[in-house]
Amino acid sequence: MAVATFVLAASGFSAVRLHAQAAATPPAVRPITPDRLMPRLQALAHDSMEGRGAGTRGGMRGRTYIERELRAMGVAPAGDRYQVPVRVRARPGADSLGANVVARIPGRTTGGPVLVLSAHHDHLGIRNDTVYNGADDDASGSVALLALAERFKAEPLEHDVILAWFEAEESGMLGSRAFVAAPPVPIERIALNVNLDMVSRHEGGGALWVAGTAHYPFLRPIAEAAVPRATIPIRFGHDTASARRSDDWTNSSDHASFHRVGVPFLYLGVEDHPDYHKPGDDADKVDPAFYSATVSFTEALVRALDAQLGAVHAARPAKP
Repeated sequence: MAVATFVLAASGFSAVRLHAQAAATPPAVRPITPDRLMPRLQALAHDSMEGRGAGTRGGMRGRTYIERELRAMGVAPAGDRYQVPVRVRARPGADSLGANVVARIPGRTTGGPVLVLSAHHDHLGIRNDTVYNGADDDASGSVALLALAERFKAEPLEHDVILAWFEAEESGMLGSRAFVAAPPVPIERIALNVNLDMVSRHEGGGALWVAGTAHYPFLRPIAEAAVPRATIPIRFGHDTASARRSDDWTNSSDHASFHRVGVPFLYLGVEDHPDYHKPGDDADKVDPAFYSATVSFTEALVRALDAQLGAVHAARPAKP
């Protein structure tokens, strides 16, 4: 999770009534177990990835790992290649070019609204000869997307889903800003962004937070419908102006790039913990049971949103 570098203007939204089934419990989904998550998390947050700094060899290794996993599960790129170049801010010893990794899983019907599911694959790299592995921030979200890709490949959604692993979130959300500037489908077709950033640790209170419904209230009943499927506390908030700027997560990660162009978002994340942006953010600090529960809830949430995506798309605000 990074600190935003711009301020968003408030925008309205059209008053579209959601279907009555939005309040119904979404279909049951099989839990995602730690054995599907932890080996990948340990790999992506390993010292050999050198902290996955934007424009570094470690960052390239991280992107290549994600692409290799997608190829193995038969998930195709959203365009003619998985890795879409992104210009980054070069540091000494780093290149000025990184890349987003972007894939697409067709839904049962195509041509309608699209859901974008995202995380960022970069972290802080090596600083003063110390590797910042970024297991929670955001290898956890990146690996969660791989697990969800497997599920949506096996049991497709009704609508197309684009999975995006963004570059350079930590240095100003450069990857997501490049994505919304040149998306793989027209921006008007993107109904919603669900962004995962820091979803594997619970020292900050033991809950997974869902932010965004203060800006897009029509998403609240759909998100609440998924809560009965959760085995961990789910809380709503961190999306309104407050006395402490750090309490408002509206601009804190890649969902801000979508919000900025009028695409609704839901952001899933945990509270900051003692290893946030520190070298101790390692995979062995993750609680596998909590982590698998956050990813299982995310699947239930996405399937509930998919069932209402037409109404969500109709409720998108006018361009800011």
